[in-house]
Amino acid sequence: MSVAIPRVPGGRASSFNASPAARLSSRASSRLPGAARARVGTRRRQCGGPVGTRAIFGGIFDGGGSKRREAAKAALLEAIEGTQRGVAASEEDVAAVEAAASALERLNPNRSPLASPLVNGEWELLYTTSASILGANKPWFLRPSGPIYQTIDVGRLRARNRETFPFFNAVDADLTPTSRSAVNVQFVKFFILGVAPVDAPPSARGALDVTYLDDEMRVSRGDRGNLFVLRMHDRDVELPRPEDD
Repeated sequence: MSVAIPRVPGGRASSFNASPAARLSSRASSRLPGAARARVGTRRRQCGGPVGTRAIFGGIFDGGGSKRREAAKAALLEAIEGTQRGVAASEEDVAAVEAAASALERLNPNRSPLASPLVNGEWELLYTTSASILGANKPWFLRPSGPIYQTIDVGRLRARNRETFPFFNAVDADLTPTSRSAVNVQFVKFFILGVAPVDAPPSARGALDVTYLDDEMRVSRGDRGNLFVLRMHDRDVELPRPEDD
């Protein structure tokens, strides 16, 4: 089971929704390395000096890798567009997204994502192949229609998935690193309708491998082979534990 919002205490995953990919696709496809360099000051304030340095010099010293990554991200977003988070994807769409994601993964600039500050923050899912997360087998009115976010806080080894409209379900999870890029996930508490806490059973667990990471996009693979494509929503979101107070 991947890092997703379980719907019920039995560990069944709920919808891990996404906002429309078209808006990001349009923005990303027009973004070239020169434009990225123009935003270095913003990236440096958000993520620290080393990130800004890569943005300035990456295209010079990586043999054009930055340009290839931008093109690969635009291709992935184009493949996702119109799939409604994956729930409306045809077999051809799924194959096209998989091919585009694999091409981007080969250009991953962060081979140790758990050691990178870029992995932290609140991410918005754009696409997944998980039918349970999409609610693909449910009537449309039982599927979340608003964005759903995943927050990762590696420093505290915590994750949180939360739905927005109309259900507002959420789940907190503990993370155990298993490699430089992968974690085991143990869900610990569900929040039904966002307010009613329910302890998660030990069976509510999964795993997640971060296969591509930069300052605005993440690609991950779940332990059941599902694909997740996410974009950064808010880098400042953290997940303090009660004992931190």
